[in-house]
Amino acid sequence: MTSDREETPKIPLVFFKSRNGAEPVRDWLKAMDRDDRLEIGGDLQRVQYRWPVGMPLCRALKGGLWEVRTSLASKKISRVLICFHDGVLFALHGFIKKTQKTPDEDLAVARKRMKEVENDK
Repeated sequence: MTSDREETPKIPLVFFKSRNGAEPVRDWLKAMDRDDRLEIGGDLQRVQYRWPVGMPLCRALKGGLWEVRTSLASKKISRVLICFHDGVLFALHGFIKKTQKTPDEDLAVARKRMKEVENDK
């Protein structure tokens, strides 16, 4: 007998790595308090096992971007912007959401990183 975990394929999730070796999403997570970090990590793991995922956990944005939506115990709302490329989920950008609309600057950062992922062959 096998468990559900063994039957459900887990999509690999990697943190975007810049050409100089920096991992901005990993660094952002490390700077958070433990409870918030665990909450976001749990949601990222749920996405790995359930991909493709819909609302309320994950919302499709334009151009191949997705946002993983986490409500934190600290009463903050976090977003991790991801893309799916060559069978892998890439965590491109993370931020604490302060407005109803996702800020254009955050979308621009994620889109730039997504292009790097797509062009990095």
